[in-house]
Amino acid sequence: MNHPPDPPQDPLPPPFTHNQPTPTLLTQGAEALLYRTHFLTPSHPCALKYRPSKPYRHPILDKRLTRHRILSEARTLVKCRREGVSVPGVLALDAEGDGASGGWMMMEWIEGRTVREVLIEGAKRRKDDRDEGVGEEWEEGMRLMMGKIGRVVGRMHEVGVCHGDLTTSNMMLRPLDKVQQNGEATNGEHVRRFGEILQGDIVLIDFGLAGQSLQDEDKAVDLYVLERAFGSTHPEAEEGFQEVLRIYGDSYKGAKVVLKRLEEVRMRGRKRSMLG
Repeated sequence: MNHPPDPPQDPLPPPFTHNQPTPTLLTQGAEALLYRTHFLTPSHPCALKYRPSKPYRHPILDKRLTRHRILSEARTLVKCRREGVSVPGVLALDAEGDGASGGWMMMEWIEGRTVREVLIEGAKRRKDDRDEGVGEEWEEGMRLMMGKIGRVVGRMHEVGVCHGDLTTSNMMLRPLDKVQQNGEATNGEHVRRFGEILQGDIVLIDFGLAGQSLQDEDKAVDLYVLERAFGSTHPEAEEGFQEVLRIYGDSYKGAKVVLKRLEEVRMRGRKRSMLG
């Protein structure tokens, strides 16, 4: 009996084609693929961002673009890390590849889930749960998490970096150390665990579109993109975005000018929406 051929394997850069266990493909974008693999030993997980070569581009142009984008992202991450912005650490990279396979960068693996996933789950659990005290716990957790988002974005802008794609999908909530609990929870314990889904540290990820900029306009656009993400994906948390802006405004001296520029960016966005 003839068996159909095996489906083609996901592409991997040459150094990782024989890794055991095999790297796991997490996401695939237009320019890059993101894998979960390990660094040096299987007990040290890491993220591998691979930019494969593009056959439709001239080989020299393709190599230059790949090199520029990998080095630019790596330099931005290193700068942020050095300046105290919570981002993944860079572990290794090869911006040249072998001339035909593209380039790659290995980064620290961030445990946890995206803020987008956390907010969607939290909103659903709050809607489905009628336990007394859950609403208050959610509101307090939201306020604290929004403040952390405002603080980390403010610090990033303060050091002269703009993300370029600042959405809740590009923010990780790294959880606090989990406490093991046995037995059936009382209502109070249940409420505390519900609130814990909003606890942890905010880590910014995916700096593929980021750039170093001191322009207030670029920073305002970053905030506008994030605001639109809250409005479209998390309407139940839209009011909480004001807490992001409040803490952002307290985070560094230049924030007041950026927030004023944000109003202008909003006006342009509304006009564009009206005009189609």
